[in-house]
Amino acid sequence: MPTYPPPTVEFVRGEGSRLWDSEGNEYLDMLSGLAVTSLGHSHPAVADALAAQSRRLLHVSNLFATEHNVAVARMLDGLLGGGGQVFFANSGAEANEAAIKLARRFGGRGRHVVVSAFGSFHGRTLATLHATGQPAKHEAFQPLPEGFRHVTWADPEDLERNLDDSVAAVLLEAVQGEGGVNPAPVEYLRTVRELCDERGILLMFDEVQTGLGRCGRWFAHQHAGVRPDVVTMAKALGNGVPIGACWARAEVASVFEPGDHATTFGGQPLAASAARAVLEVMQAEDVPLRAARAGEYLRERLSATPGVSGVRGMGLLLGVELDPALGAVAATVVGDLLAGRHGSRVVANAVTPTAIRLAPSLLVSDAEMDEAVSALAAALAARPGAVG
Repeated sequence: MPTYPPPTVEFVRGEGSRLWDSEGNEYLDMLSGLAVTSLGHSHPAVADALAAQSRRLLHVSNLFATEHNVAVARMLDGLLGGGGQVFFANSGAEANEAAIKLARRFGGRGRHVVVSAFGSFHGRTLATLHATGQPAKHEAFQPLPEGFRHVTWADPEDLERNLDDSVAAVLLEAVQGEGGVNPAPVEYLRTVRELCDERGILLMFDEVQTGLGRCGRWFAHQHAGVRPDVVTMAKALGNGVPIGACWARAEVASVFEPGDHATTFGGQPLAASAARAVLEVMQAEDVPLRAARAGEYLRERLSATPGVSGVRGMGLLLGVELDPALGAVAATVVGDLLAGRHGSRVVANAVTPTAIRLAPSLLVSDAEMDEAVSALAAALAARPGAVG
């Protein structure tokens, strides 16, 4: 179905930060499948876990226990400070659906509203689409489910005005990814926590894109030192294998009863075996520290590049704002990088008309980052209006 533009490249193989297309061309991947392959493509530990599990057991349904779920849940709970429980899903949107249903169950009838921010992105199901603070994406699918309200991003006063007795939860990204790579100020997140505490409202963080080391901590909200009630994740958890998770403090999770929520495939053995291997490698490699160090290096290199007016983000989730003199050329520059018109072929993403998103593997090398910056510099230098 025509839900995406026609693709210009067909990838057939990947290894580490490299991809190869069906014509044998090599690419440097600085997007990681939209922050998914955080250990790089075809990581041996993940591949071995998948191969071994595929020969043992693929599926029995969630009516029965399987061998990896408890271990993965305990690892995630530990990374979030403990005291919680996990629901496994198949994607970030489904993890957010679980969080929304949990909020409604927690709040009860008449206290079901979920407040999120303009510019946010939480998924493409009807509920998560309405939670997404991008009204232009809503229009084709009206009427959307009720019970969602949007406030100005990083504006605590607007949030406070909208926290009435009907609100069950606030749902935020610590860094808005699809919205343009916009980090929330630390003081804003702390204020949100205080407001939620005062009113008995759940604070839910969507860490689907930002979680699991990407932003220089295990989860991006940890930079603010706040304790969430609910955290959702997906993307990097399977390193390319579809799996999502919704974590909640035990006293919040306990409002769910058997039959309140379910999934056929969530946490099935193949996906859970991949997640277990991913988390083990991430801990062994200390990926938050690697992302923090590599992100600082990449930010410095990008900031010194002619044609770049600013760099924002955390760790290895960066938005590269282009010089206004170049115009709204982010998509054109990304196309030039993909085609290798001015050097190495590089995979990146135009996250706004004037900004490029970079989210490389958390194991990316300095040499690979240098290669990407050189290709970007050459592509920008070739644009009309570029300053020599």
